[in-house]
Amino acid sequence: MVAPEQLALFAAPSQQPQGLRFTPEFIRPDVEAQLIARISQLPLQPFQFGAYEGKRRVASFGYAYDFAARKLREAEPIPEWLTPLIKDAEAHEGADGRIAQVLCTEYEAGVGIGWHRDKPQFDRIFGLSLGSACKFRFRRKAGAKWERFTMEATPRSLYSMAGRVRSEWEHSIPAVEELRYSVTLRTMVRRRS
Repeated sequence: MVAPEQLALFAAPSQQPQGLRFTPEFIRPDVEAQLIARISQLPLQPFQFGAYEGKRRVASFGYAYDFAARKLREAEPIPEWLTPLIKDAEAHEGADGRIAQVLCTEYEAGVGIGWHRDKPQFDRIFGLSLGSACKFRFRRKAGAKWERFTMEATPRSLYSMAGRVRSEWEHSIPAVEELRYSVTLRTMVRRRS
């Protein structure tokens, strides 16, 4: 049983964060199967967080964030087979900028990702969930408590994050129960002259 003083650490669950959009069945099952086949053939490497190595395996295209140097670096060009997905995501969301960075991720059963915000060099974030569902959790400080929201990221669904959900909220994925893949698409923050 949870003691009342433990419950006081958490704010009541909140409404969906402003700037978060969710679209189920964004792609067809056959497209999902093709994307999983392509991603599983990539030279996926353990996620590097400075001197630490994560359990999820990734491949970055366009740009990659170097946690040791704390800056973006150029990565392999975005493969042509991702072009239809990129165009569909940009058109669906009316992205202000063009998607310039793609991260393909493999989560084996038991693997998740801790609380974080995507780096500030990125603007709008899109995520395509493949293979199996996951809980996509959000939190932000609300005084001495945390305001929380959880969304079920179902296979073939697309989420996008812009505005307040990017600037005020952190997100995480608890350990997945089955093999899952994701494709994260990011636009870049425009530099002002």
